[in-house]
Amino acid sequence: MADAPKRTHILTLSCADRPRIVASVTTILAGLGGNIAESAQFWDRATNRFFMRIAFETPAALSADTIRAALSDTIETFGMTVDLVDAARTPKIVIMVSKFDHCLQHLMYQIRVGWLKAEVAAIVSNHEDSRAFAEAQGIPYHCWPVDKDKSNKAEQEARVMALVEETGAELVVLARYMQVLSDTFSSTLFGRIINIHHSFLPSFKGARPYHQAHERGVKLIGATAHYVTPDLDEGPIIEQETSRVTHALSAEDLVAVGRDNESRVLARAVKLHLEARVLMHGKKTIVFA
Repeated sequence: MADAPKRTHILTLSCADRPRIVASVTTILAGLGGNIAESAQFWDRATNRFFMRIAFETPAALSADTIRAALSDTIETFGMTVDLVDAARTPKIVIMVSKFDHCLQHLMYQIRVGWLKAEVAAIVSNHEDSRAFAEAQGIPYHCWPVDKDKSNKAEQEARVMALVEETGAELVVLARYMQVLSDTFSSTLFGRIINIHHSFLPSFKGARPYHQAHERGVKLIGATAHYVTPDLDEGPIIEQETSRVTHALSAEDLVAVGRDNESRVLARAVKLHLEARVLMHGKKTIVFA
């Protein structure tokens, strides 16, 4: 007899640490016929906060509402913040890009080969440079520039917000989108926007940071992916990477190393987020990689 169809869910939770959290949750899941495929937990001693991520299988007929209802008393008892997602879903994302397209193309490649499970609902840009690429992929492309005097910034962001809601996108990815988002936009989508940038901040701000770094003889080049907040480039960090460089490399070589780092780090951060492996903890994140 063939095995009954299964569905995999991902449960994430956080609460003040105390005894029997894990036992309480896993006992309920076992009672529902659940089989735990993956489990990770972390206790932050400084704040006495407990974090947990569980991936578990249940009979396919068991709904998410039924699982939430079964957990409701435990959630209330421990004062848990809980999220439950279907691991089989294909999350929709909106990618925003300006002229540099290396991160965009790397994301699309990782989606195409199946390493990154996502559907790109749309690409938004303030330039036309990536339109041909988007159209070749069959992805809607929206070129919505922001005027130099920023007079249409609120209107442009409202269009992006409407697009996110219309497409049902879970995440907005800033793949080298070179516009500063407003406080309103950043706050409204907090936890749903990921940005990528070089890790030279605050040392080399502004234009041509890799060339500035070359002039100063840096020995490490890095990239940082983080959630966007109204505090520019100071949101909770999801993923980072560094590469060693030497005096023998030109400024253009440093740019090339930086492009590779940025592309990989952003893709990993997006994957971690979409797989519900990132939990917020104040100004930082707990990442169950």
